[in-house]
Amino acid sequence: MTVYIDPPDWPGHGRMWSHLVSDVSFEELHAFAASIGCPPKAFERDHYDVPAQRYPDAVGAGAVEIGSKELVRRLTAAGLRRPKGRPA
Repeated sequence: MTVYIDPPDWPGHGRMWSHLVSDVSFEELHAFAASIGCPPKAFERDHYDVPAQRYPDAVGAGAVEIGSKELVRRLTAAGLRRPKGRPA
């Protein structure tokens, strides 16, 4: 199981956010997210939005820290990327 998280560098709603992804499957991603308490509504197309204060929880549970560009590269290479405007 490999789940990745980028640094909490994305602003929104008065907070900073990370993105949590899997390079294996959405099932793996959903299971990991549930294990760290991410609500289903935090899932957006191909990733979970994780607030900065939950970043240590994700890393402590085994998410691998990588940069945002590398995160997108791995997600795309796995065939799991779902950009806005493109059907799932």
